[in-house]
Amino acid sequence: MIKEKIFNDTATAFRLKSDMEINRAVLLFSVMGTPSLIKPGIGLTKFALKAKLPITPIIKNTIFDQFCGGITIDDCKPVMDQMDEVNLSSILDYSVEGKKNEAEFDSAYNVKLELIELAREESEVPFAIFKPTALGRFKIWHKVSSRVSLSDKEKEEWERVQQRVEGLCEKAHKLKVRLYADAEESWMQEAADLLMEKMMARFNKEEALIFNTFQCYRWDRLEYIKELHAKAKEQGFKIGAKIVRGAYMEKENKRARKRGKKSPICKSKEATDVNFNSVMGYCLDHLEDFSVFIGTHNEISNYLALQILEDKGIAKDDQRVWFSQLYGMSDQISYNLAARGYNTAKLVPFGPVKDVVPYLLRRAEENSSVKGQTSRELNLLSREKERRKKSENLAEANA
Repeated sequence: MIKEKIFNDTATAFRLKSDMEINRAVLLFSVMGTPSLIKPGIGLTKFALKAKLPITPIIKNTIFDQFCGGITIDDCKPVMDQMDEVNLSSILDYSVEGKKNEAEFDSAYNVKLELIELAREESEVPFAIFKPTALGRFKIWHKVSSRVSLSDKEKEEWERVQQRVEGLCEKAHKLKVRLYADAEESWMQEAADLLMEKMMARFNKEEALIFNTFQCYRWDRLEYIKELHAKAKEQGFKIGAKIVRGAYMEKENKRARKRGKKSPICKSKEATDVNFNSVMGYCLDHLEDFSVFIGTHNEISNYLALQILEDKGIAKDDQRVWFSQLYGMSDQISYNLAARGYNTAKLVPFGPVKDVVPYLLRRAEENSSVKGQTSRELNLLSREKERRKKSENLAEANA
């Protein structure tokens, strides 16, 4: 039985953080835990950037340094090396969002190819990642998902998007690198799901190299996973499943209300938790057909996964099961899992500061809206500060 509450071990969780970094994290999570500050702050940041005010250095030294590994791949390498020394892997994510022209999509595609090559060369990088809308306009994904007729120009555009996705998957398959597509808003996701199904059917015949992401705050995902499993068995391919709760809850609910439709999101956090754990349990029950990437900051879900692995006699380092959290968050989970021999990785975003701001603002908004997340971070950080203070006092007394 998993009895030890390993996620309370703050010495292991924050072993790589300096006192200054601990204090910065306390300040940031304190702000994110105050709705009266975070919402106006997000609005002011967007205004300042639009007005071209000189706030980039402030962003760089605060929220960027907390949640991003650097501006370039080379910037991230010291972070990757540090984490690798404590058995924690890295997944580099070029977190540039909101681009709209073909040159920008081609540029992002080339960066993703470079990251696949990096994952082949560096043992501490177990996965590569891409975001569908980094390779094509959101509107074209939306139109294809909505099954509306495309103009000839749009058909050509959609063909280029598919070619970019296929190119990444071909590269990953050739180099034997695991690659996953991130998930986005529900009204563009069907096109991504169908395309990634094709990629898995083509490239996952022997092992799961191509993964899709399933947002379990959507109440329909368990049924979708089961239907996909049936297809996989019929067509003879493995499923790569990255499971997360989801990051667009407020936007999804607002859009559904505006359109007078049922929200695709579970009615409550509790319902989301049940759905996530059900999807996770289904994947772990069928590891003969699945490889599962468990991307959650929820301690209970992680403990449940550990218990399932133990009950089934699945080795901690079985390559079909990975755990992951975002860089700058939930270190009590990542570092403690890694220290105990589980396959664990941090998702490390990088990119030019201004281009990464949409990602950073979403992180801030998500932390402020997820019940208990910010308070848990603050509690653990405060406990670590107190532990270090007591340790220093004891050392001085014994000197």
